[in-house]
Amino acid sequence: MNIEQIYKDSGALLSGHFILSSGNHSANYLQSAKVLEDPKTAEFLANALAKQIKASNINIDTVCAPALGGVIAGYELARALGVRSIFVERKNGKMELRRGFEVKPEENILICEDIITTGGSALEAANIIESLGANVIGFAALANRGFCKRENSSNTQKPECKLPINKPFFALADFEFEIFEPSKCPLCESGSIAIKPGSRGN
Repeated sequence: MNIEQIYKDSGALLSGHFILSSGNHSANYLQSAKVLEDPKTAEFLANALAKQIKASNINIDTVCAPALGGVIAGYELARALGVRSIFVERKNGKMELRRGFEVKPEENILICEDIITTGGSALEAANIIESLGANVIGFAALANRGFCKRENSSNTQKPECKLPINKPFFALADFEFEIFEPSKCPLCESGSIAIKPGSRGN
């Protein structure tokens, strides 16, 4: 299964000059919303990710996604795993579990994103879930930006990764793009104007 080609065919692997959520620049950008707008593709990718997770034999009661980007991916993964789906969201800049969702003490929860870059949002979601007494037993995403080491991959964990090393991280593929500090960006030096296509801060 060629995940990169699926992203390209969906118009989700963008080329240009982009401002990332970190503030750094890149010539490439992953827009998973374009992949997930097709329910059949979303189901296909979630089933592939679920197969990988089931093979690990970890016990999952619930999938929790950080809103907004992870909600569809989390729901489809929960459906593929046959478990409950919930999400956390920001209120006044702080992640919270709202809308009547509850977790039980010792409930085993998998945190799911559409894309994991450094894992900051996923870790924030995990901290909220654990503060409510449930167990976060792992992390998952459709795509891994290459900072964190996923299961069944030869990539190495970078210092920027915020996910705990003692919990598994599942993803379908690694997308490692060159990233530039704005002051050292060769695209800026060539006169190109960076755009910010993501959902945060727009």
